[in-house]
Amino acid sequence: MTAPQRLTLRTPDDWHLHLRDGAMLEAVARATSAQFRRAIVMPNLVPPVRRSEDAARYRDAILAAVPPGQAFEPLMTLYLTETTEAEDLRKGWAAGLVTAVKLYPAGATTNSDAGVRDLKVLDAVFETMAELGMPLLIHGEVVDPEIDIFDREAVFIERELKPLRQRHPGLKVVFEHITTAEAVAYVESEGPNLAATLTAHHLRLNRNDLLVGGMRPHHFCLPVAKREAHRLALRRAATSGNPKFFLGTDSAPHLVSDKESACGCAGIFSAPVAMESYATTFEEDGALDKLEAFASEFGPRFYGLPLNEGTITLERTEDPVPVNWATPLGDVRIYHGGEVLPWRLVGDAR
Repeated sequence: MTAPQRLTLRTPDDWHLHLRDGAMLEAVARATSAQFRRAIVMPNLVPPVRRSEDAARYRDAILAAVPPGQAFEPLMTLYLTETTEAEDLRKGWAAGLVTAVKLYPAGATTNSDAGVRDLKVLDAVFETMAELGMPLLIHGEVVDPEIDIFDREAVFIERELKPLRQRHPGLKVVFEHITTAEAVAYVESEGPNLAATLTAHHLRLNRNDLLVGGMRPHHFCLPVAKREAHRLALRRAATSGNPKFFLGTDSAPHLVSDKESACGCAGIFSAPVAMESYATTFEEDGALDKLEAFASEFGPRFYGLPLNEGTITLERTEDPVPVNWATPLGDVRIYHGGEVLPWRLVGDAR
């Protein structure tokens, strides 16, 4: 069978995105708005987006950073803390301002120091969210120093996620950027209130890509890439057509100087080539026919939102991906920078 030269898909959405703020936001927003119609925007700024009024200000800043003529909708989230108030969630939800709430275990990743240490403290908040139908988005790792970093996701499932969902069976949960076969199996085994996002980079990288031949700081992210068996389990889930798994890039820009340092930052900036990377993976696995549902249908249906009306088009290319994305603060390394991907986006999302 002849490989297709062009691929047109319903305009996709990104259900997990970091845009930062200030000059970085202004520099990187267009990378996402060119590919996606909507995106769930993470709230781990400094200071975090904790309340509805914070989300309103951040949304306005994002919209101001999107190039004129690009129709892009940021879907705002609040940063869950042990002092989050249920009434503020009700207010933000009723106003159509707050789409979801993000749970970071304290210290789990970038700017997560204000996160949660004891989930039981927030049971009343979770009950309110279940009543509203507001999703809880979870960075699923324990942070105990005695737990190996490669085991933190699997331990989180047993220690925190299962008890949480047993206490609140009506709560909608997105297990974000899953990285393990254990997470895939758990999501598959549970009911419709649990879904998971899969990043472009976790579908392609294992821990050898991070560590063999020297430390590769631009492949370092959290949760960290795992063994090859886990990567293959993620790819099977992504290309399975199971609506519980959908696209979330976790694109996270950091300056090259901050990545290539004595304590390099965790995060991979995939936004400029997100759909190109996913298309490459799906084609390699003989599943291009499953890409549109994964990227453009399953996420909106889980969140109860309409499907997008427009389209994007990818075409064959032999041109290499640019290495860096320029910002006023310095360069940010692009995922796949310098590589040749077989696809490239034509124009902007419509």
